[in-house]
Amino acid sequence: MDRKPAVAGKFYPQKAAELQNEIERLFSTATPGKGKKVRALIAPHAGYIFSGEVAASAFAQIDSGTKYKRVFVIGSSHTAGFKGASIYCEGDFLMPYGKEIVDTKLGRELTEDYPSLFTSNPSPHINEHSLEVQLPFVNYLLKSGYTIVPIIIGTDDPTICREIAKVLKPFFIEENLFVISTDFSHYPGYKDANETDSITKSAILTNNPSILLKALKENYQKRIKGLSTSLCGASAVLVLMNITEGNPKIKYGAIDYKNSGDNIYYGDKERVVGYWAITVCKEPLQRSSLEASAAGFEISADEKESLLRIAKESIDVTVLKRGKNRIRVKDTSGVLSATCGVFVTLHKKGRLRGCIGRIESNIPLYKAVEEVAALTAYYDSRFPPVGPDELKDLEIEISVLSPPVKIRDISQIKPGVHGIIIRRDNRSGVFLPQVALETGWSLEEYLGHCSRDKAGIGWDGWKSADIYIFTATVLQ
Repeated sequence: MDRKPAVAGKFYPQKAAELQNEIERLFSTATPGKGKKVRALIAPHAGYIFSGEVAASAFAQIDSGTKYKRVFVIGSSHTAGFKGASIYCEGDFLMPYGKEIVDTKLGRELTEDYPSLFTSNPSPHINEHSLEVQLPFVNYLLKSGYTIVPIIIGTDDPTICREIAKVLKPFFIEENLFVISTDFSHYPGYKDANETDSITKSAILTNNPSILLKALKENYQKRIKGLSTSLCGASAVLVLMNITEGNPKIKYGAIDYKNSGDNIYYGDKERVVGYWAITVCKEPLQRSSLEASAAGFEISADEKESLLRIAKESIDVTVLKRGKNRIRVKDTSGVLSATCGVFVTLHKKGRLRGCIGRIESNIPLYKAVEEVAALTAYYDSRFPPVGPDELKDLEIEISVLSPPVKIRDISQIKPGVHGIIIRRDNRSGVFLPQVALETGWSLEEYLGHCSRDKAGIGWDGWKSADIYIFTATVLQ
């Protein structure tokens, strides 16, 4: 039983020639790719007139000539709630340009091997649009030689999403592409959509599912006028993030953003839907000589002043809810333009008040500081959000990180000089170099606390884990 198109002629052109022309037009407006190996992407699923340009920007990051064996197309159900996920196994997907061949064999194997998580019931797919609208972009790029695995998730339970991710993780390999279908905010005003979608996007870029869940909860608790959801495909995104969490070779990158209010002909700025294009790539990022230096960074007094000012302004704007910060930086050369890891730590009267960061990043340092500072003030799960009355008492510390290096022997670690990352399976823990100085721990205590308290794999868990070291240039 092949699945017939549900939204051809509604979300995208019904005739093959017209659809081809529309896809070509959308790719002509897309943000150019940079030749990286794309392992997954997050793309919107609204009508092409509203979200097509952003979707094209996501798919345009796939290097021309790249071949994939399978394309896992994953979305959240818009029509029915049910436990687990539905994999379409009944036949192929009929599209205006022909058939999208479904890997029914794999689908049946998954539904038979994991019946508590996956069903072969086709009904959730019949009227669902979120997977269908991605397929013309896939077909345009890959042409042939691939099969699709259509998966609709019927629950928003984070525990079930994590279990689904465990099953799908072995398929997250270079020969496969994962396409995650989601729009962002639904129905707030134009300005609120921009601000909310930026917060949600930043949470996704951390590759930490817990931070995303906290951001979505905070968005909801703000009671923003008109906002019904800030991520309609949250369960699909959570599956991806649970697959990639803790993988040091994986980099999330924000590519393009628009919302429906940006359409000059049909856009209603009073009730909008937001769209982000986000990619997940494996290739290591190109680094400048500054970034490749394991000894850290030489940061001038002016650059230090700029970064600390950016962090303070971002925190102030976030806490005081004055809208999205438009940081003006006259000179973004040198260290400010480097793409490197960064942590922002807050202290209040000598006591820790928050700390969040990225081990690695693919955006300029000054932009990373802006985003991480806001997350630290509002989304560190160990503390309540910073309140307006606390701003005057905050002490801001920025740690600019060198690229992590995997070690073979713990004798290579110099406490107080090296930060550590401990990774095993899907768990990871991080300590900045200054932690060893502040606590006075021995090397074994440094490793044990990180392993037990941060990675959650037990005091001796580091002995069977991968250990990375890095240095940090601290700005106060």
